[in-house]
Amino acid sequence: MSRFRCDKKIHRVKQFDFGFTGRIYFIGAIALIAISILSIGCGNTTTEGLDINASTPDPNSTNSLNPSGNNRSDPPVIKIGDLSGKIKIDGSSTVFPITEAVAEEFGYLTSGNVRVVVGVSGSGGGFKKFCAGETDLSNASRPIKQEEVDLCKDAGVEYIEIPVALDGLSVMVNPINDFVECVSIEHLNTLWEPSAEGHITQWNQVDPTWPAEKIQLYGPGVNSGTFDYFTETVNGESQASRGVFVASEDDNVLVLGISGDKRSLGYFGYAYYVENQNRLKILGIDGGSGCVTPTDETINNGTYKPLSRPLFIYLRKDSAFEPHIREFVRYYLSEGGGQKLTTEVGYIPFPGKIYELIQSRVDSTVTGTLFGGSNPQKGSIEAILSRG
Repeated sequence: MSRFRCDKKIHRVKQFDFGFTGRIYFIGAIALIAISILSIGCGNTTTEGLDINASTPDPNSTNSLNPSGNNRSDPPVIKIGDLSGKIKIDGSSTVFPITEAVAEEFGYLTSGNVRVVVGVSGSGGGFKKFCAGETDLSNASRPIKQEEVDLCKDAGVEYIEIPVALDGLSVMVNPINDFVECVSIEHLNTLWEPSAEGHITQWNQVDPTWPAEKIQLYGPGVNSGTFDYFTETVNGESQASRGVFVASEDDNVLVLGISGDKRSLGYFGYAYYVENQNRLKILGIDGGSGCVTPTDETINNGTYKPLSRPLFIYLRKDSAFEPHIREFVRYYLSEGGGQKLTTEVGYIPFPGKIYELIQSRVDSTVTGTLFGGSNPQKGSIEAILSRG
């Protein structure tokens, strides 16, 4: 298990909580200092064998930033101990737990020489900063929109689209609620469509078997990719929603609201439910084939629908040539790095084959979008990546 752990509010662990692996690096650092001091007197300053490889590239492959056929020379083999620099990331609160966990671990591996700053302004807010050149990577809980494609193009910002995990957008009520176990997409549409504003205010207006009690709604803010995905799936159009509900870009605020309001119903990413399941009651979703509750298994095998979705990070092309950023992304996609941490923070990693396809696109700096824009590709994640 890694040093990173999510508590119920999903925030960074304290910087000085080294854990087992951290203590190993700390002891190693003390040993290195001692060896260096001794080496001065002996005329030998080598530290070979003390760095940790960020990756073990195949010398016969054309990976990293040297796709086959271009004139760029092979980059040197990068070792994590040699890396330094700063990485700026912003965007989705849903993707935040994964990226923050990866940033935390990568910071330890680089002995703090790579500083990763992760902000939360929602997917839309993150793309605004990204296309303005203010960030190196952008977290997104939905694919890039066409207007954001145009914004980046106008600013001369090219990007690499990187799916990183699966999420099952989850609908919650207060644990005291004993009359709702499952809701249909039609129920959700009745509650959240724009025409519900001022009219649908009680539970029995959604289903006559439910009590004539007031309902209080909670959801992500309008800059959130989760809001975009939910409104498009439930109401048929992105951003189409009733306007009066408790909104926040911070999913922890929504957790607190739903857990403290017995009349509540709200939605956000699956990881925040996993970390707060003793304070929330999750509902099954009937997408037309019966009621299915989101779990690791149902999200990954596609039976939890239509609220399962891929999560993304977007990497600026010019940032991809910075060694510390390139290796950060490689660690994000690695089995022992981001894939493992994705599971720990409550999301669902892709099968290994998909990460290989994604890493190949990153190594070859393939820019543009397959999943967003005006012509998103159809099919499974693997099929889309294989065709692209």
